[in-house]
Amino acid sequence: MSENLDLTPEAAVRAVMQDILGLDADQVSAFTAETELFGALPELDSMAVAGLLTELEDRLDIMIEDDEVDGELFETFGNLVAFAEMKVAG
Repeated sequence: MSENLDLTPEAAVRAVMQDILGLDADQVSAFTAETELFGALPELDSMAVAGLLTELEDRLDIMIEDDEVDGELFETFGNLVAFAEMKVAG
């Protein structure tokens, strides 16, 4: 698990989106802060959100509380990365 702690939050989010959503590596690497997620990616449904958050917790060694999760979090790739960075920073 320690190799996961070497990942930047952005790299972890990209890896989790590939692994959990089954997205192509080229597609994920092309994501920018403005890339729309929920509603734009058919793979990202409510069930996938739960798996994605759980995997981010594991890979980044963070805890995500239910009240921290809202629709805005998954609006864009940038929002999700900023949230992960904030959680890692403590």
